Amino acid sequence: MLLSCGDALIDFLPSKTVDGREALAPVVGGSCLNVAIGMARLDAPTGFVGGIANDTFGRMIADHALASNVDLRYATRSDHQATLAFARPTATETQYAFYDADSAARNWIYRHGAIAFAEIEAIHTGSTTLVNEQGATQALALIAGARPGVTISFDPNCRPNLVEDKDGYRTRMATFFRCADLVKMSDVDFAYLFGDEAHATRAEALLTAGPSLVVITRGNNGASAWHRTAGMVEAAAPAVKVVDTIGAGDSFQAALLAALYRLDRIERQKLRDITAAELKRVLAFACRCAAFTCTRQGADPPRSGELPADAW
Repeated sequence: MLLSCGDALIDFLPSKTVDGREALAPVVGGSCLNVAIGMARLDAPTGFVGGIANDTFGRMIADHALASNVDLRYATRSDHQATLAFARPTATETQYAFYDADSAARNWIYRHGAIAFAEIEAIHTGSTTLVNEQGATQALALIAGARPGVTISFDPNCRPNLVEDKDGYRTRMATFFRCADLVKMSDVDFAYLFGDEAHATRAEALLTAGPSLVVITRGNNGASAWHRTAGMVEAAAPAVKVVDTIGAGDSFQAALLAALYRLDRIERQKLRDITAAELKRVLAFACRCAAFTCTRQGADPPRSGELPADAW
């Protein structure tokens, strides 16, 4: 099983009523839940770890995950409220306003011995739950509890409007970079964390400190990957008619992990031994899945049967 640990929430997306008035439509989201759903829809055995509310929105979240065959046995249900996010798509990045005080996601606690790590091949984490120190501490405890061969995947998926102490946040992110085997971030995340530094320079520095694979996505300019032994690989983004970019990065992450699973390259040592040709194939598949997600509203990653026959 592949596990995704982190946020599960409700996105309120701009919409229109039948008579043309402005409206907001509730849609299940949260970066780490999106990754879990994306992996499950691509036929990888997937579970979600994190807090899910018992309220109406929490039931929406659970039903949505289960409908995509995401295993929720390791999720924690609680009477804390669900996190709510109000999305405002722009020409490049979607902007969010979060309501996350005392939420089920923020109050999630890792319980030692609660997860059967013998059956887990990879753990993904990142995004909003790592903004606060408690969430980061619990995620690190989960990582520490995993068996040695489990691959750790990390996407900071930065949300600057939630960060009150940028230096402290960057220090926390540096800890996760060192713990990870696979790091993926968008060029926007990269600029927030590393400024104008060259992608290749920082990627090489990260590779020497912990990860064996670093991936940077660049929207419609595709993605670049740096690997300790396979070197640098790039993949183009397919041209599509974009409805919105919500969930595209999560879909890319999910497809990246699902493709590594299909190739039997997901576990730590196998990831370290991946070839350049295999990495190119994985990266191209992830770009195609991300592009597909951009063709419909909200975080709605593709199912295997929806993709063209040559996508994989």
